[in-house]
Amino acid sequence: MTTPRPASTDAPLALHGLVLAGGASRRMGRDKAALVYETRPQLEVAFSLLQAQVQRCLVSVRADQQDDPLRARFPQLLDRHHDIGPAAGLLAAHASAPQAAWLVIACDLPGLEAATLRRLTAAFVPGDSAVAFRSAGDGLPEPLCALWAPPALQRLRRQVEGGHFGLRRALDADDVRLLAPQAAQVLDNANTPEDLARRRGEARHG
Repeated sequence: MTTPRPASTDAPLALHGLVLAGGASRRMGRDKAALVYETRPQLEVAFSLLQAQVQRCLVSVRADQQDDPLRARFPQLLDRHHDIGPAAGLLAAHASAPQAAWLVIACDLPGLEAATLRRLTAAFVPGDSAVAFRSAGDGLPEPLCALWAPPALQRLRRQVEGGHFGLRRALDADDVRLLAPQAAQVLDNANTPEDLARRRGEARHG
């Protein structure tokens, strides 16, 4: 998947940003977008990081989240599908700007840094359908901090139409550029109260 491909003379794609904040946070028991690790809600931190890297930045939300006071502070993109997980946000993004590439991050990545996002954008060349990091755990693509170009989003759409909602499946292709794993904890999230306590402890002592 990492074989270099020759550069194309195609015009550069517009790069938009999407923060995925439509999850139900069932395992955490409270809204992960509103969690505070240091001084600001995690959604605010994520949006600020992403906005600096893209031409336009949006927050993916469910219909019942539009009036949430935190999410209402940001430009929103409404999910068009229900009960398909984060694929709903990506498909809404692709439908809103089919010719654009989307730099996509989950809202609950407290270790994420601007340099990580710059690595993704710097690695992209025309001909790539996506750029993602390999997971340090299993070597598979990390889909929730990745650059998705139209071909990968089109694959995801066809996959969802066939009843398959997993994002990694759409990144299993020869035209996906995979980067070396990030340092430990950069792309780790917190899904449970125990995870949250651990991450907050790391933030205080990190």
